[in-house]
Amino acid sequence: MADALVDAVRRYTDARTGASPFLTSIEGVIVLRSDHEKEPNHLIYKPAICLVVQGTKWTMFGERQFVYGAGKALVVSVETPAFGRVMEASPSEPYLGLIIQFDLGVMRDVMEGLTVPPEPSDDDDPGVFVIDFGGPLADCALRIVRLLDTPEAIPMLYPLIMREICYWLLTGPSGGAVARMVLASSHEQSIISAIHALRDRFAETVRIEDLAQTAQMSPSAFHRQFKALTSMTPLQYQKRLRLLEARRLMVADAANAETAAFQVGYESASQFSREYSRMFGSPPRRDIVGMRELVA
Repeated sequence: MADALVDAVRRYTDARTGASPFLTSIEGVIVLRSDHEKEPNHLIYKPAICLVVQGTKWTMFGERQFVYGAGKALVVSVETPAFGRVMEASPSEPYLGLIIQFDLGVMRDVMEGLTVPPEPSDDDDPGVFVIDFGGPLADCALRIVRLLDTPEAIPMLYPLIMREICYWLLTGPSGGAVARMVLASSHEQSIISAIHALRDRFAETVRIEDLAQTAQMSPSAFHRQFKALTSMTPLQYQKRLRLLEARRLMVADAANAETAAFQVGYESASQFSREYSRMFGSPPRRDIVGMRELVA
């Protein structure tokens, strides 16, 4: 099964033009490939299962680092910025990955249909975890990649495969952690609502007290539970969103550094440059020139 999945993903990426990540004809399914080890990169994860088909990578959420290779998958339960790097890849054995974003409505429906649903885990850090994905989950991944060759069948068959993925996740060894993701406590749901508010208003000056009020929690309890779920403080989360959006504006829209800084909420261009350099390793102009050279 592992070899068949490697062959299917490699064949799919061999036929693509452009650079990874490859958006597919299935909404929420993304194929990854890298023929070389990569420099660390910042990105935003949505709730998803992220499979490593071949190679190895590490991802950091705040101060928590996860290293996972072939046969492992990172499960992300809440939208959050992260910092990751492909650490094992070569032209002969490229890094290959598959991201399958969750439909939590389907997950909840499948869980409600189980004769004996799993008990939600009481883990203090439920936001991100690593699982094995051999057996039935690997079979689901293989069928998804093969389904990309017959787009007319996707509307009929992909929803069934998504339900099957939800079933195997909920009934597997990490079922309790998945169940906690589905049946988040009222406090966690409140934190998720605050995360969405912060995401939608990241360019504004947002007070922790206001976010805590949105979550109907005290500022100290909100701060503690926000960090438990995302592995970073609310201000760290906002800063990463701002810098990622500024980088996108400079790459995709050709905005200059000062314009991008003000658009994402910075009042000081010098502060923006310092924080950008700290996060991406180079000042804005040099970083963007390097990125454009990579894709040229």
